[in-house]
Amino acid sequence: MSDLVHVIAVITTNAGKRAEVLTLFNANVPAVLVEDGCIEYGAATDTPDAGPFQTNYGEDTFVVIEKWASMGALMAHAAAPHMKAYGAATKDMLADRKIHILSST
Repeated sequence: MSDLVHVIAVITTNAGKRAEVLTLFNANVPAVLVEDGCIEYGAATDTPDAGPFQTNYGEDTFVVIEKWASMGALMAHAAAPHMKAYGAATKDMLADRKIHILSST
């Protein structure tokens, strides 16, 4: 088993706020990528015209795909000042947030 930690965060914004939240998210990405233990961190949205097997999240949702070297690195990330600032800046624009923390097998 690996120590790698994978995170899939499904973020749903209030109606019409996805672009604004993504702007704030993308401005924060460089600070996250230099954190100790960060391997991957970025946002993704539905791919248009992906075919009949696609289940769309919708126009107000994006998914954050993360990979961390360890659970300790993920916990440090969650407590980082830039993450607290991002959370405070976006909290009133979010309708829902689901965080899935997964381990490699």
